[in-house]
Amino acid sequence: MKKFITPVVTLCVLLNFMVLAQADDAIPQWQTDLKAKLTATLSTATNGELMVVNIAETPLANLVEIELSTGEFLFSDKAGDFLFTGDMFATTATGLRNLSAEKRQVKNANIIAGISREDMIIFSPDVVKGSVTVFTDVDCTYCRKLHGDIDKLLELGVEVKYVAYPRGGEKAASYQKMISVWCAKDRNQRLTQAKNGQNIPAASCDSPVLELYELGNQIGISGTPALVLASGRVIPGYIEPQALAELLVTEK
Repeated sequence: MKKFITPVVTLCVLLNFMVLAQADDAIPQWQTDLKAKLTATLSTATNGELMVVNIAETPLANLVEIELSTGEFLFSDKAGDFLFTGDMFATTATGLRNLSAEKRQVKNANIIAGISREDMIIFSPDVVKGSVTVFTDVDCTYCRKLHGDIDKLLELGVEVKYVAYPRGGEKAASYQKMISVWCAKDRNQRLTQAKNGQNIPAASCDSPVLELYELGNQIGISGTPALVLASGRVIPGYIEPQALAELLVTEK
């Protein structure tokens, strides 16, 4: 049967084209040129491993922020002749304000918000007074120490949401163990067994372990445990239960 394009379809196509054209026109030419220049330079310097994801202006004239595919940020002049790393601070009447850290926290919070609770292993109290996301490796000493406090944390009203972060990714000695944990029928029990150093039965499934590891890399995590607060602030290492509970209250 011969198909005809209706006037409605034609109108929709034209409107979509106009919207896309307007979106392209909204991008300043200097930004397009800068992205092309930096993409070429970084690709050559890193054998194509780094890509420019976004370019944003900063409060400082002629200085822009470059977001890379790794989640890292660089600064550049609008011509792209110079690149440098570091945090940008604003001077205020009450002291210094770390603008870069604030932006990272927003990004981190958005990443955590995008992780399904089904992909986490969650220990939740009857009454939740505070919640913390923990990037964890079953073999790391301080991850085990933190998990040893789980009953105390639950008593304090702290919900612990574990996210897999096998240090070293697929090459990590713990990688297959963490897949077995995340593929277990009772993941909470299996995680506790693994953190207690017990041998656990091997299991396999379409697990989110590697994807979670990559999200941790986007946040900038390099070690475990890494605690991410609701604000997006990342705190590396172990924290005593009472101190963590109090910290979560102040972060609200």
